[in-house]
Amino acid sequence: MRQYLLGNSLFRDLPEDALQEVVDFSRVRRVQDRTLIHARGDTPDGMFSIISGCVRATLSSGEGREALLAVMEAGAWFGESSLFDGLPRAYNAIAQGDCELLYVPKAGMESLLERRPHIYRNIVRLLCQRIRLSLVLLETNALLPLEGRLAQRLLLLTHTEDLQINPDVRLSQEDLSQMLGMTRQSISRVLKLWENEGLIERHYRGVRILDFPALRLKAAED
Repeated sequence: MRQYLLGNSLFRDLPEDALQEVVDFSRVRRVQDRTLIHARGDTPDGMFSIISGCVRATLSSGEGREALLAVMEAGAWFGESSLFDGLPRAYNAIAQGDCELLYVPKAGMESLLERRPHIYRNIVRLLCQRIRLSLVLLETNALLPLEGRLAQRLLLLTHTEDLQINPDVRLSQEDLSQMLGMTRQSISRVLKLWENEGLIERHYRGVRILDFPALRLKAAED
């Protein structure tokens, strides 16, 4: 756990005694595929970071329809907003495959922050990243046509939590259709066109970006 925290943007710059405190009150949880980690409306009791595996953030309608908000991968934090504003969970978090999670309980985190308020700077940085992402998605959905929206979403999905770039987007065409509100057939048509142009490679459970500059041009077209 210590090595994981040292490599994580939220806690990597903590002094040794504070880091040890986080290690002492945190726990590793292992969950199986399709496990509901928390549901929309749940009372928040802590926040999570993904050590391995993926977690789907979803919303469900009364008729059983599901909207996929995000698929979070190793290194990502989730559940932090509800931890700090005290409001119920805003979405369902569901394991996609077997996962290993770092659970940071609310009581331990609040106690640490009371004594070490400078840690809030890291949390504010994380929350600002989420706000910027939300604004980009709102702009994309409002202004761009189908190809531009798909290109923008793929580019965003290549950015990891610590602002690195991973060219592999491990989402199925069905996942992308749920995220963008498009049909799977429309997604497939565009991805096939881009593959023929050499922008991407399609795989069974995802896409690899081959030409970032060309895809950025697609994202800028209106």
